[in-house]
Amino acid sequence: MVTTTATVPQAPAASALAADAPAPIVQIATVGADADAAVTPADEADAGAVLQRARAFAEPLLRPQVLDTGENAWDHAEGIAAILAGIGAAASMRAAAYLVYAADYLHRPDEFVAKSFGASYAALVIGTRRLVQIQRAARAAQVDAERHAQQTERVRKMLLAFSRDLRVVLLRLASRLQTLRWHAASRTPCPPWLAQETQQVFAPLANRLGIWQVKWELEDLAFRFLQPDEYKRIATLLDEKRSEREQRLERLRAALAQELARAGLATAGVQGRPKHIYSIWKKMQGKRLDFAQVLDLSALRVLVADVDACYAALACVHQRYTPVAGEFDDYIARPKPNGYQSLHTVVLDDERRAVEVQIRTRAMHEHAEHGVAAHWAYKEAGTRGYAGIKAAGAAEQRVAEARKAVLRQLLAWEREHAQAGGEGAAAGERLYVFTPQAAVVELPVGATPVDFAYSLHTELGHRCRGARVDGRVVPLNTALAHGQTVEIVAAKEGGPSLDWLNADLGYLASARAKSKVRAWFNALAQQQTAARGREAVERLLQREGRTAIKLDDLAAQLGFADAAALFAVVGKDEYSLRHIEQLLRPAEPAAPAADDGVALKRPRAEGSARGGVLVVGIDSLMTTLARCCRPAPPDAIGGYVTRGRGVAVHRADCANFRHMAAQAPERAIAVEWGLPRPGGEAVYPVDVRIDAADRPGLLRDISEVFARDKVNVTGVHTQSVRDGRGDTAWMTFTVEVADAARLQQVLHQVGRVAGVRSARRR
Repeated sequence: MVTTTATVPQAPAASALAADAPAPIVQIATVGADADAAVTPADEADAGAVLQRARAFAEPLLRPQVLDTGENAWDHAEGIAAILAGIGAAASMRAAAYLVYAADYLHRPDEFVAKSFGASYAALVIGTRRLVQIQRAARAAQVDAERHAQQTERVRKMLLAFSRDLRVVLLRLASRLQTLRWHAASRTPCPPWLAQETQQVFAPLANRLGIWQVKWELEDLAFRFLQPDEYKRIATLLDEKRSEREQRLERLRAALAQELARAGLATAGVQGRPKHIYSIWKKMQGKRLDFAQVLDLSALRVLVADVDACYAALACVHQRYTPVAGEFDDYIARPKPNGYQSLHTVVLDDERRAVEVQIRTRAMHEHAEHGVAAHWAYKEAGTRGYAGIKAAGAAEQRVAEARKAVLRQLLAWEREHAQAGGEGAAAGERLYVFTPQAAVVELPVGATPVDFAYSLHTELGHRCRGARVDGRVVPLNTALAHGQTVEIVAAKEGGPSLDWLNADLGYLASARAKSKVRAWFNALAQQQTAARGREAVERLLQREGRTAIKLDDLAAQLGFADAAALFAVVGKDEYSLRHIEQLLRPAEPAAPAADDGVALKRPRAEGSARGGVLVVGIDSLMTTLARCCRPAPPDAIGGYVTRGRGVAVHRADCANFRHMAAQAPERAIAVEWGLPRPGGEAVYPVDVRIDAADRPGLLRDISEVFARDKVNVTGVHTQSVRDGRGDTAWMTFTVEVADAARLQQVLHQVGRVAGVRSARRR
């Protein structure tokens, strides 16, 4: 036995926690599926103290390290902690940021963090490191441009998968933002894929989570790196008018604050709101506007105590300034999918310039700015709310409800993308497991280690003999779970087991793996069949004393592509060895033979058919069967008295017969089929017309059908022509039958021969 795993490019020696390469899909976790973790003394510690201890622990490990993006590892961790603080994350969350990055330089980091800081932090380290390993492996694989869109989609699903612990998602958002900030500050070129992935995945994720300040900055930075000329153009336009706009905005802010105070809303706060460069450009592109036509370059935000005050403030604004028609949105009555609520309106100031005004409660503002961090209840739950450890009373309920609300938003985002991409329900029927090198393998739910092996390589699947899942030996029919690491134990040679195809034993769930196993056994059966055929042919050649003949030449003379094709049909008893004997033995001079190995037999119908026709009212009158229509029982027939050849018997529908009877009705007489003469069954010659696509071996295959049905072939005429359908073969077979009705059954079988388009009696 040998242990075999998938080979992927090795990751850089330095930590790759900073940049997120396009990574494979990971299945979305079920809401509330966190594993419980035991309460430890560290879990009870004050979050601020834990933050200081984590920071002090991480600094000596991270200061000398450089990430593969070029960033200093310590500066990156510090930046992430600052971003998390900016969106309202608790001290315990910021402490986790340091531990996650320090863990990249520890032996058995999960065990160390669990003992030193608690199970909650250890769970975060494990989840984030697993996510980073996926991204690192994908980055090392250097995905080509054609697969970039697919990889970007996989990153999105991967982030959704780790929504099981929202801390992981927030850390990745903060990490991506810090990396982009570093590229901007250091003027280091940002890889296009990283900026594009930020724009397509990370910024929409921040939007769905409602973390607006992160969303806007991610979008602006990604836009700056992807389209630097457009970014500079709009930034320049903004800078040219910035001082004038800021002065005017301050005058508007003060005036509006006075108006609200006079209206009884003295506690209302009025702020100036900057317009972000990417949102300006996006509006210009979407509505085909010039820069001067963008109405909300200047914007104010009004913060009040409650919802009633929102609408009171709106009335005050519309009373003091002229509202712009069609520019009002009520996101309080109809919140955005991510839970965002606010009143948006555009008014004209005293100088007839457009100003956007947003009105919301302070709670709405907290949600709009911090999103998930605002309602994830970090401060109430502390570290207990992260790893499934139950908090007590109302705090527990708040955490649970907030968690469900966030996951519902993420799952809604997933459904929207699935519908847009045509994924349908199948997207939720997949699971994703890892090779020991952290490459991700996509499998159907219920897949086993055998499915995993076949997904890596067909030969590995055939030779699979055992498996380790997360380091433990498991039976081959063990159903895999999302996120497990699978290692295959394979034999040096061998094949699959027939038991794998037994659905009751549960070895295979993947249709692809099942087809590969069936293909292996089919190939094995074909090999055995070919071996039997080869043995039979070689025995015949020995009997005939023709062992010197080349087998491929023999096959070609019989109309086969090669000897293997001949052995296959002989082994399946679909080709008689008599055809080979006839080829090897010289034909008798008097025996006519057709081309392509078709043997013709001497006609028996001459004389035998005559006794089967009676002329009504006249005995012993010579009769002959007309060649123009070839009548045979039970055809309706008629007789025509010829000069010197007795009565010619025609089919009643024969065109020649009807013409002659019309010209000389007195010579037409009634005839009927009678009993054959003693000594054997009467047979009748019949012509069969076949239209087929011409190919090698066609005549042989049709002749075999007649031979199987014991139909005597006495003549063959073929003609090959090229028409609009390609190479066409027109064939006329003269066969002997006792009953024309039975011929239809034979023609039905002929019609099933490959290439035959029609087979009918002429």
